[in-house]
Amino acid sequence: MKMGKYLQTALLSVTTSIASIPIVRAQDSAAPMTAAAPGTIVGVVTNAAKVPIGGATVTAARTGGGIRSTVSSSDGIYSFADVPPGSWALTISVDGSPDVVVPALSVVPNKATRHDIVMNVPATAKPSAPAVALAPAAPAVAAPKVAAPAAGAPTVVAAPVPTFPEALQAPAPSPEVDTETPWADVGYVGWMNGTSREHEPIFDTKFFTPEIRLDMNYLQSGNHPIDHTIVGSTEEFRSGEFQIEQVSFGGDFHWENVRARFLSMFGMFATTTPRNDASSSVGQWDLDDAYRYFSEANAGYHFDVNHGLNVDVGVFVSYIGLFSYYNFDNWTYQPSFVSSNTPWFFNGLRVQWWPTQNLKIEPWLINGWQSYAKFNSKPGVGGQILWIPNDSLKLVFNSYSIGQDNLNCQTNNTSGSNGTTDTLCQPQNGGNPHAAVGSYVGAGGPVDWSRVKRIHEDDSVEVKYYDARGKGGAGVSKMAFSYTVDIGCEYGGGVTCSSGKNKESFFGMMLYDRTWFHSDLYAVTVGGGFMDNPGRYLALTPPINGATAATGSPYFTQAPGQKLLQWDTQLNFQYMPKDWITWWTEATFRHSDVPYWSGSGGVTPPGGDNGSPGSCVGGGANPTTGQCDAGDWFPDLRTREMVYGAGVLVKF
Repeated sequence: MKMGKYLQTALLSVTTSIASIPIVRAQDSAAPMTAAAPGTIVGVVTNAAKVPIGGATVTAARTGGGIRSTVSSSDGIYSFADVPPGSWALTISVDGSPDVVVPALSVVPNKATRHDIVMNVPATAKPSAPAVALAPAAPAVAAPKVAAPAAGAPTVVAAPVPTFPEALQAPAPSPEVDTETPWADVGYVGWMNGTSREHEPIFDTKFFTPEIRLDMNYLQSGNHPIDHTIVGSTEEFRSGEFQIEQVSFGGDFHWENVRARFLSMFGMFATTTPRNDASSSVGQWDLDDAYRYFSEANAGYHFDVNHGLNVDVGVFVSYIGLFSYYNFDNWTYQPSFVSSNTPWFFNGLRVQWWPTQNLKIEPWLINGWQSYAKFNSKPGVGGQILWIPNDSLKLVFNSYSIGQDNLNCQTNNTSGSNGTTDTLCQPQNGGNPHAAVGSYVGAGGPVDWSRVKRIHEDDSVEVKYYDARGKGGAGVSKMAFSYTVDIGCEYGGGVTCSSGKNKESFFGMMLYDRTWFHSDLYAVTVGGGFMDNPGRYLALTPPINGATAATGSPYFTQAPGQKLLQWDTQLNFQYMPKDWITWWTEATFRHSDVPYWSGSGGVTPPGGDNGSPGSCVGGGANPTTGQCDAGDWFPDLRTREMVYGAGVLVKF
C-alpha cells in the first residue's frame, strides 16, 4: 500500500462528509424506491497494480430510468451525490482499454455505497514530488525522459514512496468474486445469533485489526433484594444499579500467516467469570487472578491448506450454547440456561480446518470444562463442526468427551467413618487420586472423583425464514429463529448417566424467534428454554456469603442425585441506529423447582460475608445431613424471579 492510498482515503472522507453520511460497503438490500432520502455512490478507480486512474468516465444508470456521468479525479476518486435509492449499473470507460461493467449496485437512503473499480490499464509514469531523504543522498543522475500521455487520455499516477511501513497499510480490497475465503460466498450473516452484525471493520491494516467492546446496563429484580445481588446468571449481577459489565480492547494480529488474538476483560465480567469456574482452585499460582483480566489470548499459524487451516494455542471462546460470550453479538441480553450453564471459553489447543468454503471442522485438546486448569490426569477432547451453506442457514455441532474434568462436588455431607468435612470432595485417602475410597456425599454412597468423566453434546440450528431484501420499507425486514439442544452426563467413580441415587445428567433446550423492522433498525426477540440437571453439576453456584464454584455453599448443595429443573423466557427489544451500537431493553422471567433466586432478604449475611463461604453462618453444618441448623443465618432464596433491564452495547 502506497501513500496514495492514504490520500485517497482522506479524499473519500471529505467526499462523504459533504454527503453527511458514512462510507460502507454495498448493502445486501436497498430501501423501497419511493420518496426516500437520497444516497451516494463513491469509489476509487485503479489499475491491477493499485495505481489510481484519473480521467476515467464513470456512467451510472438506474433501473427504471435515470442516468448520471462523471470523470474520476487524478487520484482515481469518483462520486455521485443525491442518488435516488434503488439498483444502479455502473460502466467505467478508459480509451484503449475494455470497459468495466458493474451490473447491479444497491443504493440505500442516507448512506454511501462504496464500490472500487480495478481496470486493465497499463501504468504511465508521471513525475511526482521527491520523497524526504532518510539516508545520505546519492550522486545526482539524469532522470529518464517520460513520454507525455496523449491529449484526453487517462492519467495513471505513479504512487509516491511510502512513508508508512507495509504492515500498517490498509489491506488489499477483496476480489469481486471470492471463491477461496471462508464464508465469502455466503453473503451477509450478521443477522445470526452469536455473530457481530458489522459488515466490515471500521479500521484495518495488514498487521492489526483492532476491537473495542463496551457494555453498560441497568437491571432491576422484581424480588428487590436488599443486597442488590442477582443470582444464577452469567450476564446479570446487580439489581437497582447502573453497572459497567464489560470494557474490552485488543484485536487480531496477522502477518505472513502468523496469527494472534488478544482481548482484555474489565468490568463485572472480570470478577464474575472467574468465580463461575472452579478449576482455578486446583494447585497454586492463583490462576483466577492470572487469567482475570483477559477473555481471549491465543497465538498460532495459518496454513494454506484447502480453504484454510489454523492451529492456535491459548484461551479462546467456545461458543457452546449458540449465544456469544459477548452480549453485543446476541439477540437477547440474558440467554437461557443452555448457554448460561455451559462453558464460555476453553484453554488449550484448537485446530480450525475449512475443507470447503462453507464448512469448518474444529477439533480441541483442552484443559477441561471451561477451565484455566484441569482437575485430574487427562485433558479433554472435543470439537465443533460449523456449516453455513448460504445466508439463511447455520448448523453448528459442539462435542466434548473423554477428559476427567469434573467440577468439585461442593458438599459438606460427610460423617463418621467416611471422613472429615471435605468441601472440595477430594478422596479421603491422603491425596492418592487413584485410591478406591472417595468422599461420602450422602445421596448415594461414596464417589471417587478421580474416576468421574463427562460427555456433552450441544447442537444448534439457525434459520432465516423471511427476508424483504430491502423492500420492506418501515415494516418487517427479516425474520429468523434459533433452536439449541444440549445433552450430557457424568459417569464413573460411583456416579451414573441414567439411573440410581448418584445420577449426574444434563438436558436442556432453548428456542428464540427474532423479527427485524425498518431496514433492520429495530428488532424484537422472544424465546426461552429449560434445563433439567439431576446432580446440579453445571448449575451456577449462588454467591451466598461470597460462595464461588470452587468453595460451594451448604445453602445450595450440588451433590449427585439432587434434582434441579429450571425454565425461563425473555422478551427483548433492540434499537440499532449504527452497526456498532445497540440500545436494548428486556424482561426475563425465571423459575426453579427449588429455592434459588435472590429474595428481598438477599444472599449476604448481616454485616457482610464472614469469610467462610463453604460453611454455615452462625454455626456448623449438621454432621449427618450437611445442612445448616435452624439457629443459623439463612439466605432468602425464591423459586421465581422477574428481571427488567436496559443498556447500551458498543463494538468497534
